[in-house]
Amino acid sequence: MHMIEQAKLAKQASATLRNTSADVRNGVLLEFARNMVLHQNDIIDANRKDMEESANNGMSEAMMDRLMLDEKRIQGMAEGILQIVQLEDPLYKVLEEKDLSSGVHLKKVSCAIGVIGIIFESRPNVTADCAALCFKAGSACVLKGGKESYRSCLSIVTLFREALKKFNLDTDLIQLADRPDHAETQQFMECREYVDLLIPRGSKRLIEAVVQNAKVPVIETGAGVCHTFVDASADPDMAINIVLNAKCSRPSVCNAMETLLIHEVHKETLLPLMVQKLAEAGVTIHGDEEACKRCPNLLKADENSWHTEYNRLEMNLKIVKDVSEAIQHIQTYGTKHSECIITENQENADLFMQNIDAACIYHNASTRFTDGFEFGLGAEIGISTQKLHARGPMGLKELTTYTYLLSGKGEIR
Repeated sequence: MHMIEQAKLAKQASATLRNTSADVRNGVLLEFARNMVLHQNDIIDANRKDMEESANNGMSEAMMDRLMLDEKRIQGMAEGILQIVQLEDPLYKVLEEKDLSSGVHLKKVSCAIGVIGIIFESRPNVTADCAALCFKAGSACVLKGGKESYRSCLSIVTLFREALKKFNLDTDLIQLADRPDHAETQQFMECREYVDLLIPRGSKRLIEAVVQNAKVPVIETGAGVCHTFVDASADPDMAINIVLNAKCSRPSVCNAMETLLIHEVHKETLLPLMVQKLAEAGVTIHGDEEACKRCPNLLKADENSWHTEYNRLEMNLKIVKDVSEAIQHIQTYGTKHSECIITENQENADLFMQNIDAACIYHNASTRFTDGFEFGLGAEIGISTQKLHARGPMGLKELTTYTYLLSGKGEIR
C-alpha cells in the first residue's frame, strides 16, 4: 500500500481515539507488552533474518548493534511500555483556566496531535517505543523504518495490532511502510493533509534530509556529538569511570561521548592513564597536536574529526587550558544534545552549565543518562535537539498539543 493511503487510513482512525478512555489505551499497551514477551522468539527470528541480510550487505558494526534484538532488549522494550502505562494520561488536562474581561470562560486543554510520522533507520525498538507513546498520547502513527529492519518492525507492529483487535480498536492506528522508494517517501513528507508531525530518528544525514525536504512540521532528533570535559579539579577515579561509561557502555547510541576534553594540568598523570584505560577497552583515539605529543600511539585529529559522530569505539581527544576553552570548543562542534563537565569546582560547573547550549547538561554524571527510560518518561519518541515545541527526551507530554475551550452566556464582541 502507498504511504499516502496509509496516512489517510491513519488520519481516519485517529478520530476514533478521541473518545477512547485512558483505561482502554492502557489496556491495549499492557496487552502489547505481554504479546512481545510471549512472542519474543517470533521477533528474534524475524530479526535474525534482518541481521543476516544486513551482514551480507556489509552493514557496519555500529549499525548492526542498533539492529540487533535479543531477549534482554525485548524485555527492556516491554518494561518501557509498562512504564508508559503507569504514567498519567496526558490528554484533556486543564493547563490554564480563567474568566476573560468579556465574561467568556477560557480553558486551555491538552489534546492529541493526530497523525505522527516516524522516519528512522535500523533500530527496530523504535517501532515499539513510538507506537506505544503515540497511542497513549491519542495519536495514530505511520512508521517508516529502514529496509534493513523491515521484518523485525513488522513482527512488532503485528503484535501491536493484535492488542488493538482485542479491544475492538481500529488496527489502522498503526501503519508500517512497506519498503517505499525515495519518491514515495518524499510524497509522504509533503502530505500535510494527513500527517500532522514528522519525527526523524537516526543519523545526521537522515535528519537533515527530512528537515530539508519535508513540508510537514518536523522535530529534529538525535544527532549526538557529545563531549565530556575533565576540569582541573576533577576527581581522577570519577573521571575515568564516567569517561569509560560514556564512550564504551554502548558506543552506537546518540548519547555516547564522541570527544573528550581534558584540562592541561592532567597532561602528566591522568591523561596517559585515561588513554591507557580507553585503549584497553578497544577505543581508537584521534588526538589534537598536544595530545599526540604526550601519547604517540594516538591518531592525529583533523577538522572533520571534531564534527564526527562515530557511533563505535572511536573518539576524539583534545587538551584545553581552561573551562572557557572547553565551552568554546563545544559551542563550535556540539550538536546541542548532551554535554558533561567533571569537576569539584562549583563555580566552573555553574559557568559550564550556564553557557553551554544543549538539551541536557551534566555535572559529574555520564551523558548516557539522556534517555526517556532513565528520565522516568517510559520509552521515548526521540531526543529533540531543537528548541521549539520539545527539547531533550520526548515523552507523552511532548506528544500532545492544546486547544482553547471557551464558554459564554451570549457574549458578543
